[in-house]
Amino acid sequence: MSELFRIQDLHARPVTDDDETPEDILRGLSLTIGAGEVHAIMGPNGCGKSTLASTLLASPEYEVTSGDIFLKGENITDWTTDVRAKSGMFLAFQYPQEIAGVSVIQFLRQALSARKGVDLSVLELRLSAMDWMKRLGMDSSFVDRYLNEGFSGGEKKRNEIMQMALLEPEFAVLDETDSGLDIDALRIVAKGIREVRADRPELGILLITHYQRLLDELQPDHVHIMIDGRIVKSGGMEVAAELEKNGYEAYRS
Repeated sequence: MSELFRIQDLHARPVTDDDETPEDILRGLSLTIGAGEVHAIMGPNGCGKSTLASTLLASPEYEVTSGDIFLKGENITDWTTDVRAKSGMFLAFQYPQEIAGVSVIQFLRQALSARKGVDLSVLELRLSAMDWMKRLGMDSSFVDRYLNEGFSGGEKKRNEIMQMALLEPEFAVLDETDSGLDIDALRIVAKGIREVRADRPELGILLITHYQRLLDELQPDHVHIMIDGRIVKSGGMEVAAELEKNGYEAYRS
């Protein structure tokens, strides 16, 4: 597979208003993801997983202190969030934000216009969304609700997968997509991810999770263990099985 996304010796820390400079949370993380590959990162709380997701999409809450990020061979380290998104990066949030007064369909229309430069009519978009709502077990009225307002955990995560399907990114970061889901909702979300991949076999995915159950559903190509801001072990599904048996302490130096 050709290289799609690469993180090279990445260091990053929080941005604060304090005079004191915070320590780096990411401490030399490197990773290469090929087109069509699914990579999973597992790690204990506080190891930097969500910092990584936020940094990859240029959150203003974090700053890169050294290292580089590449998308399709181009150095995007200095690109802003909107430029990265328009270029084909997607982030499914661990805790999707509510946006009162903005319906799901309005949000999707604006996002698609920015991503593809195509101004779809509400009817065209509704027809596309209907197909994915059916696949994801969502009611047809879902797109008329305000974004994430009053949504259950499962509805929020399924909405993120629908966004990923419709926006057709090149590379997706799924930050703890399984967080807060019961086993039935997890299976629906995992099925949706598999169907997006079937439609777009070149899509690369970085899956950030605590739990092996999502890996069992998606069978990633590579599994990485992250401790203290860097990857300490990589391999296939056997790494997840080893982790389940030994816990994270076995990987702390």
